[in-house]
Amino acid sequence: MSQVDRRREHLIETYRKKAKHYDLTSRLYPVPGYPQRAQRLRTVQALGLRAGGTVVDMACGTGLNFSLLQKAVGPGGRIIGVDLTDAMLAHAQDRVEANGWSNVSLVQSDAAAFDFPAEVDAILSTYALSQVPECAEVIAHGAAALSPGGRWAVLDLKVPDNTPGWLTQLGTATVRPFAWIDEWVMRRPWAAIRDAMQEELADPSWTELFFGTAFLAAGSKRPGT
Repeated sequence: MSQVDRRREHLIETYRKKAKHYDLTSRLYPVPGYPQRAQRLRTVQALGLRAGGTVVDMACGTGLNFSLLQKAVGPGGRIIGVDLTDAMLAHAQDRVEANGWSNVSLVQSDAAAFDFPAEVDAILSTYALSQVPECAEVIAHGAAALSPGGRWAVLDLKVPDNTPGWLTQLGTATVRPFAWIDEWVMRRPWAAIRDAMQEELADPSWTELFFGTAFLAAGSKRPGT
């Protein structure tokens, strides 16, 4: 089994175990009190969605973004939630049914293998894409599927620039249960995401959040692509 496959299996097993209580425990990630909700809202706003739009929530987990997306696209819009883990999607389905949302469809798929529908209005991924080794390919595939003027937005964590080694070690110890964190730090996926957004999208933006511990990267479909 390749390292990529081992990482994928590790993620599946990790999130299967955490799915039942994920909505609660995610509030402690990466540290208690982290402004996840505000950052998620800012990401949805960066998409510029309109009523009736279609949006793909890549690595949607239990659907924590769905209520924010519903307010943006309305009942006439469409939300497609994609996730690797069956248990996470089961809880997302519970959320959909509990809220009576008839415009949400869920797809179990590896992000790198997902076949984006043609001409979606927006794609987002929150706190997840950096765990995908092929994150740059996912951005490229999504960019190709966007409708004219469509938007891609990625919210994720990063190691702040010029962080002392001891602080990096403390942070990685905190989030190690969620990922192969040591490999994640060495791989620096936020840099790959930034480069891919700049290469694939028009008007790319990069905003560092909460003292450089997170970033919001966004951009629009390039004209003529």
